[in-house]
Amino acid sequence: MFTDAAALAVSLAALRIAKRAADRKRTFGYYRFEILAATFNASVLFLVAGYILYEAYQRFLTPPEVQSIGMLVIASLGLAVNIIGMSLLRAGSTTSLNVKGAYLEVWSDMLGSVGVIVAAVLIYFTGWAWVDPLVAVAIGLWVLPRTWTLLKASINILLEGVPEGLQLDEIEQALLAVPGVTALHDLHVWAFTSGKNSLSAHVVAAPNSKEQDVLRAASDMVASRFGITHTTVQIEIEQCRQASCDDRENHFSPNPDS
Repeated sequence: MFTDAAALAVSLAALRIAKRAADRKRTFGYYRFEILAATFNASVLFLVAGYILYEAYQRFLTPPEVQSIGMLVIASLGLAVNIIGMSLLRAGSTTSLNVKGAYLEVWSDMLGSVGVIVAAVLIYFTGWAWVDPLVAVAIGLWVLPRTWTLLKASINILLEGVPEGLQLDEIEQALLAVPGVTALHDLHVWAFTSGKNSLSAHVVAAPNSKEQDVLRAASDMVASRFGITHTTVQIEIEQCRQASCDDRENHFSPNPDS
């Protein structure tokens, strides 16, 4: 419950900070605080899951006396609190990694409460103390893969990787198919935070094309097809020197002879 409260506090603080407007020092704003919070919460979950598994191992070796009635009462109270927390966080967990981190904290604790209730009932009626660490192992193993998914997604954003759900090859081909585009280089796609994707690219336009028409067509296509509205597209009539000398690995054209 303490880790849940801490995760919610961190997530709430990150949400409030992320709402701050961009300034002269943070020209992109403070959106990344949400991702930092998600990374922190995922890391804490890893530690918690590891601790649960360690404690379960110790209890298998030396089973302690379990107070099943007290165990049942506390787990029931925890379950009620976690259900309320989950209902409040469910909607935001699908659009924000920060909220998803807090939601996963509460979800894992809710699952733990259910497991503890079942264990308490079994121990009360059967005296099977080994049920207690068995439930702990199940909780730890359930949390770990989901925590890894959250951590991987948040680290991908921090490393400015291509956002989930977008394929760089598909975006490349779509831009090269825009009328008037003959080549493409310096294409970068990344996210400031969950759902705020950005794109920058150098587009080589045909000599007889109108640069503004190519720019408008490329921007509109990226927005309508891929949902990326924060774009920076530089139009070139001929490929710049930096592309031919320093950026050969990031140069794209419709065919190998372009």
